[in-house]
Amino acid sequence: MYAAVVRLLGLGSIVACAIVIVSFGLFAVNQTSGASARQQQELAAPNTPEAAGSQSQTTSKSHEGTVRKTIDEASEWLTSPFDGITSGSHSEWGVRGVGLLLALLVYGFGIGFLARALRVRI
Repeated sequence: MYAAVVRLLGLGSIVACAIVIVSFGLFAVNQTSGASARQQQELAAPNTPEAAGSQSQTTSKSHEGTVRKTIDEASEWLTSPFDGITSGSHSEWGVRGVGLLLALLVYGFGIGFLARALRVRI
């Protein structure tokens, strides 16, 4: 029974880290592809107010599906304990990056270390 709990802790650590990493990767891909599309619009369209308005309507949530939404919700839940640290930031990259690093530190290193330490005691 004790060994099963230790394995579950280790598996939970790996799954939590994987969710946060995949969510950040999807965010980064979406942001860079969105930036490319906005840049192409800027080059193709003259600098008119209409062109500027259409650029601001492009959001990071435009390509989200159910799987993506589930991954992002799980990642938000996993990183929510760290929201107080990033509450003053206006940069989505900063918030996501700090959340990723803290989640990897706590879930990857912290819980992973706890699971390994408990495994040695078995």
